Amino acid sequence: MNYTLNQLHIFLKIAQTQSITKAAEELSLTQPAVSIQLKKFQDQFDIPLTELIGRKIYITDFGAEIAIAAENILNQVYAINYKTLAYKGQLSGRLKISVVSTGKYVMPYFLSGFLKHNPGVDLVMDVTNKTKVIESLEKNEVDFSLVSIVPDAFPVHSIELLPNKLYLVGASDAVIPDASGVKKLFEQLPFLFRETGSGTRQTMEKYFEKHQLNVYKKMELTSNEAVKQAVLAGLGYSIMPLIGIKNELKNGDMKIIPVKGLPIKTAWQLIWPHGKKASPAAAAFLEYIKVEKNNIIEKFFPQME
Repeated sequence: MNYTLNQLHIFLKIAQTQSITKAAEELSLTQPAVSIQLKKFQDQFDIPLTELIGRKIYITDFGAEIAIAAENILNQVYAINYKTLAYKGQLSGRLKISVVSTGKYVMPYFLSGFLKHNPGVDLVMDVTNKTKVIESLEKNEVDFSLVSIVPDAFPVHSIELLPNKLYLVGASDAVIPDASGVKKLFEQLPFLFRETGSGTRQTMEKYFEKHQLNVYKKMELTSNEAVKQAVLAGLGYSIMPLIGIKNELKNGDMKIIPVKGLPIKTAWQLIWPHGKKASPAAAAFLEYIKVEKNNIIEKFFPQME
């Protein structure tokens, strides 16, 4: 056996994502590079680690066992690195954060300064929908989660990072129907929805319910970016967070449609469960946020205030 730590890392990521494409994206590698390392790793075993059925890759039972062993080995390597840094007096450890998909426009700016000052801290950030974000928090898989709607299923601590405003938007050349009143307007507009489980979808539906609006649901899409591209293509309208469309508005590719009751105002909040014991890296990051939050907002998000 002559496998490398890099091969263990790549195979573990393939096992976790069940996809060479997704593994390559998360590791910032090309698909051919990931495929080559997977083949080199497989060549060292007489038993298949994966099966390719159609165009989908599956992990065999043996491969699942090897993935568990790989994760244990890599965790031990991380521990060695962290102990070395701690011995030198440097902050070290892993900071694990789950982020709702639109939060990817927010969280990196609150992390960059902290990680630059603490190079011994490794970041693991999972960007997904609200349902999976909350699940990761409930299972104690992460230190923090970033959400715009605080869950009420279990008690959490929270710190507000940034205001969140959602507007009705359409393509820049969209022609708004001549309708008397909000209800008539919303009945005529083809709406683009996020998938069930999305925080943006939940916020939209609460607004429709509050104002007793019947809307024409034209399409459901699984990411904020997909909704944005569909709006730009003229496929319909949506209620979207300002944070994710500010460049399109600035460039004149998209426009806000003034409607009574909008924007919807929430807030991006960093949350963690009651009673959770913070790691040294997590505690240091929380203290950094408390001290630097206003400076970060002033530097990167002046338009949000």
